[in-house]
Amino acid sequence: MKSAFRNAYCFTLSRCSLNPNPSILPFVPFISSSPSLPSGVSNTLSSRSPLCLTFCFNSMAGGDSDSPLTSPSLEKQFEKFRVQLEDSGSLRERIRAVVMEIESATRLMQASLLLVHQSKPIPQVLEKANAQINVLKDLYNKLAEVVRECPGQYYRYHGDWRSETQMVVSLLAFMHWLETGNLLMHAEAEEKLGLNDSDFALDLEDYLVGICFMSNEMPRYVVNQVTAGDYDCPRKVLKFLTDLHAAFRMLNLRNDFLRKKFDSMKYDLRKVEEVYYDVKIRGLATTGDSVGDQGTQKI
Repeated sequence: MKSAFRNAYCFTLSRCSLNPNPSILPFVPFISSSPSLPSGVSNTLSSRSPLCLTFCFNSMAGGDSDSPLTSPSLEKQFEKFRVQLEDSGSLRERIRAVVMEIESATRLMQASLLLVHQSKPIPQVLEKANAQINVLKDLYNKLAEVVRECPGQYYRYHGDWRSETQMVVSLLAFMHWLETGNLLMHAEAEEKLGLNDSDFALDLEDYLVGICFMSNEMPRYVVNQVTAGDYDCPRKVLKFLTDLHAAFRMLNLRNDFLRKKFDSMKYDLRKVEEVYYDVKIRGLATTGDSVGDQGTQKI
C-alpha cells in the first residue's frame, strides 16, 4: 500500500514538473498533510521545486527497502569470534574454580601461622601449616593441567591466580625463615609448589612481591617476640632484612606495584631497627654478631 502510494505521488509530481504553471499543485497539499510523512518534510514541501520533491521521496522509498544480507566472510569471522570467546570464558571459569580452592587452603595456612605471634612453639605452628603445602601442590598441578589446554596463553590468564600465588609465596617464605633463618629461594618455592615445568612456572614478579609481603610480617613478629622475652630476635631479624633490602636494591625496578612493595620494605626495616635500638639501649640485647654495632642504617 505504501509503495503504491509513493509511486502515485511521484507520478503526480512528475506531471506537475511539466506543468507550465508550477504554482498549481492540486495534490501536494493533501499529501503534505498526510500523517505518514515526517513533519520536517511536510514543512518544507512548499519551498522545494517539484523535481527536488520527486528526488527526495524516491530516496525515502529506497531507504525503507530491506537492507542487504551480511556478507558471508563477515558472518564467518564473527562466528569464529563467538566460539573463541565462549571457549575462553569456559576455560576461565574452570581456572577460577581451582583458584578458589587455592585461596581456601591459603587461608588455613595463614590462620595456622598467626599463632606464631602468640608465642606458640614454632614446631607446633609449622606442623599445622606444613599440612597445607601438599594440598597447594596438588591444586597447582591441577591448575597447570587446565592452562595447558591453551598453549602459549599463560600470561593471558595469569592475572586470575597472581594475587593468590603472591600470598602463597609470602607464607612459604615466612615458614622457611622460621625453620632456617634464611630466605626461601625462587627454585625452592617452585619445588614446594611443583612448578618446575617451563610451560607453567612461578613468575619472577610474583615471587618478589611475595617476599615483600613476608617482610611486612617481620616487625609484628619482632615486637611479639620481645614481649615474650626473646631479646635476641630483633638482632636476627634486623640482619636478615638488611641483607634482603640490600639485595633488592640491585634490581632496577619500574614504577609499578613491585616498586611500591619494595619501598614498603624500608619502613619494615626501620621499625625493626627501632625495636632493636630500644632493646640495645636497655642492655637487654645479647652480645654476638650484632648489627647494631655497625650503627643504625640510614635509608
